[in-house]
Amino acid sequence: MGALTAFLAGAVFAGGLAVAQMTHAHKVVAFLDLGPSWDPSLAFVMVGAIGVHLVLRRLILRRRAPALAVQFEQPQRTDLSGRLIGGSLLFGLGWGVAGFCPGPALTAAGGGLSEALLFVPAMLGGMGLFALMDRLGDRARAAQPVEATERACG
Repeated sequence: MGALTAFLAGAVFAGGLAVAQMTHAHKVVAFLDLGPSWDPSLAFVMVGAIGVHLVLRRLILRRRAPALAVQFEQPQRTDLSGRLIGGSLLFGLGWGVAGFCPGPALTAAGGGLSEALLFVPAMLGGMGLFALMDRLGDRARAAQPVEATERACG
């Protein structure tokens, strides 16, 4: 049931992106260009999504447990790490250069848009490279002697 729900949520998300024309890179680039050809439509899509999320989240969190999981998953960290800031900068750079972020890119690729068909494999390659580097970093940290780890963290 969880997989079906995830699929349906993804389909609704993709449909919303398509209706709002956010699968077109030129719309996103026009939003990011604060010049005379600025297009604020992406801001309206974001504000609409945030508004729906705020209302539904408050209602859903009143429940004892989620409908399709054992417990609610809440973020534990609220700090701004160097990794978060660096990742945000890389994401923003890619978004600004290509005009795509992951959701709209997948939707546009599904529609056969040539730019997205080039972007998606590059995006997936970057995600795979990150996963590989992250695993290697985990192994390197695990191989450190305990006292070295304590000195670095304490």
